[in-house]
Amino acid sequence: MVIKSRQNSAPHLELFAAEEFLGDAVDRLKRAPADERGAIFTRPEVADFMLDLIGYTSERPLWQFRLLEPSFGGGEFLLKAVERLLEASQKANIAARELAAAIRAVELHRDTFTQTREELAKLLSAKNVPAGTASMLLDAWLKNADFLLEPYREQFDFVVGNPPYVRQELIPANLLAEYRQRFATLYDRADLYVPFMEKSLELLSAEGRMSFICSDRWMKNRYGGPLRALISSGYSLRYYVDMVGTEAFQTDVTAYPAITVIQRGQSDTKPLLAHRPEVSRDALRNLHHLFTGPASNYNGTVSMLAASPRGDEPWLLESDAQPSLELVRRLEAAFPTLEEAGCSVGIGVATGADKVYIAPYDELDVEDERKLPLVMTKDILGGEVRWKGLGVVNPFEEDGSLADFAAYPRFARHIQRHRETLQKRHCAQKANGSWYRTIDRITPSLTAKPKLLVPDIKGEANIVLEEGKFYPHHNLYYITSEHWPLKALQRVLQSGIARLFVRAYSTKMRGGCLRFQAQYLRRIRLPLWDSIQPTLQKKLCDERQPVDALIAKIYQLGTKELPHLQS
Repeated sequence: MVIKSRQNSAPHLELFAAEEFLGDAVDRLKRAPADERGAIFTRPEVADFMLDLIGYTSERPLWQFRLLEPSFGGGEFLLKAVERLLEASQKANIAARELAAAIRAVELHRDTFTQTREELAKLLSAKNVPAGTASMLLDAWLKNADFLLEPYREQFDFVVGNPPYVRQELIPANLLAEYRQRFATLYDRADLYVPFMEKSLELLSAEGRMSFICSDRWMKNRYGGPLRALISSGYSLRYYVDMVGTEAFQTDVTAYPAITVIQRGQSDTKPLLAHRPEVSRDALRNLHHLFTGPASNYNGTVSMLAASPRGDEPWLLESDAQPSLELVRRLEAAFPTLEEAGCSVGIGVATGADKVYIAPYDELDVEDERKLPLVMTKDILGGEVRWKGLGVVNPFEEDGSLADFAAYPRFARHIQRHRETLQKRHCAQKANGSWYRTIDRITPSLTAKPKLLVPDIKGEANIVLEEGKFYPHHNLYYITSEHWPLKALQRVLQSGIARLFVRAYSTKMRGGCLRFQAQYLRRIRLPLWDSIQPTLQKKLCDERQPVDALIAKIYQLGTKELPHLQS
């Protein structure tokens, strides 16, 4: 899958400035408070480190290059870049007035733009740049505008920064629609930093480098697929630094940040990775030396990516898991997926109004046909089902139609009593006449099906066999199979196979927990049941048989590979 920027498909949209187009929406963002415009400022030592990584150093003829900062905020990157530019040009006796084309920097928020311009003016004055020249440079370098709407006809050798973190619901609707038309990567629930990355990549010169510090969610989540495909089609990841849990920003934020360096053009060199470095000037300077030095000096601090990213597939970049990822790739090449092996993966019911639909089963005043016993995550914490007695009102018939009020008067009374609440839900407003449906369709026959239950967020794979008495809640995923005996399947998945694949593809939550979601469960590789020797089949179904030796045989694991299932 190759994703190309929509800017190229509609060039006429780039011919006018932001203020002349969607002006009110852009003006609103220009005045927005910090939390609405995604303003999170980077530590100075991190900014220095990122400039080093892309090669924007004063030892080089920086006046001959172009640098772009697409959201300069308080100037953490911009001020340091200008310092380096001035140092390089002064050493070479290049006049300051010759530097006008060297930098382009954009900031949307008016007050922030003004404050940073003033700081930059002070810096130029301190470096003995004449006032007239300084004013000319500031006018040439700085733009108070929306980067995503600004026209650019030049390309850049370096792009660096910390793009804004803005959720789509905070963007005015007409402006969001225009962004979507221009940027193919603004997909699903993507944050605004994603199209910032797309446009920045498109503006890179041949072999130009971009380094951003931003959330790492796009590297694995669904919404990041188009951006990953774009990068795979014409760019190369050079460096990745996991910054989760570090003090990378000037304020405490709930984020999952990472530093990436991406270069235009394909490369045969595998990306280098580092994991949660100490944020200090000396430690980051040392990390830069390790990245650019010989592999013999890595000493576990730096590692090489086991397999380069492919297409829109999730990026498998965990610095501490590269040997396990090599095993994942081998198993992916050798075995079918869970569903190809005859299993089905689903998620339990989300109602959109649990207080209306969920209550103790015996207290739900509806007909027996209109309620089902409900199993929750808390019912399986001990590794087996211990039902706490909750039930769910079921508005669906087996064929997917909604139950008729006339046929179920008690059900009708219960639903009508909560009509106002139910009609306010988003799913009710979208559904014509189906205002009392749950968000997810309930299929009553699933209740009687034996299934494996898997909680969404967990440190380990807590996979519980449910014999066919309960309907799962939406925090539980379930696996059914017509081919694999569920007891044998449970043993295989609990062996570490499930965690191996989920760990590779899942975004990691705080505390190190993984998300055992359907999209990750479907990536698990599983042999066809009929391909397993009858003697091994029998042993897999026998809980008295040690499972590790059986897993080694059916997956053909070597002695060095088996430990990765427990890591």
